[in-house]
Amino acid sequence: MSTYDTKLAARDIVARDTMTFEFERPQGFDFKAGQWMDITLVDTAVAEAQGARHTFSIVSAPFENKLAIATRMRDSPFKRALKLMPVGTQVRIDGPHGSLTLHRETLRAAVMIAGGIGITPFLSMARQASNDQAPQCLFLVFSNRRPEDAPFISELTQLERVNASFRLVATMTQPNKSNIHWNGRTGYIDEHMLRQVTGNLAEPIYYLAGPPVMVEAIRETLVDMGVADGAVRSEEFWGY
Repeated sequence: MSTYDTKLAARDIVARDTMTFEFERPQGFDFKAGQWMDITLVDTAVAEAQGARHTFSIVSAPFENKLAIATRMRDSPFKRALKLMPVGTQVRIDGPHGSLTLHRETLRAAVMIAGGIGITPFLSMARQASNDQAPQCLFLVFSNRRPEDAPFISELTQLERVNASFRLVATMTQPNKSNIHWNGRTGYIDEHMLRQVTGNLAEPIYYLAGPPVMVEAIRETLVDMGVADGAVRSEEFWGY
């Protein structure tokens, strides 16, 4: 783990109120899919958030020559400053950190369960697995309110097409409030849905990421299903 200075290279909108920010990848910054880093705003032009520090999962994959994050654009000084930063603005990053990375027992499938922007560590994993053409089975259960709220849903659908070892199960909890037609699954992630996804899997490892309330609810559901504590790994997103 080290500290690096880098620059904002690009930004994009990936869902309603959700943006990605791409930074130049410093030489020597090596990480594993699923890890996170701290970003500190250091440019003096960002007066309101001068010195502000925030933690983000790395959404880009290790094979890519860039560092990218994705975040809900809440009305905070840090995120207002981040949104308004000109391309080329310097920031400081500290990392990588975190152990929410894929297990080494490749014969055991990984079941990744994400809510909203909790998708970020799992997208990094899915991108890397597709690049490597890894044989390990990855199942992603991804919940959002509406299609327009679901970051990276199109890319995830494409990754499922090109990687036979990756399966996407997307569900919307409020599709009736959407302006976009949705013909996929609806409703919250529950025991019935998880049993449908994992019924034929031999001792998978479960990975959870999203709002703390959701992560705790899914953890309790897995306990009810008889999943051992050691087979569940999680990362809560506090405040996005």
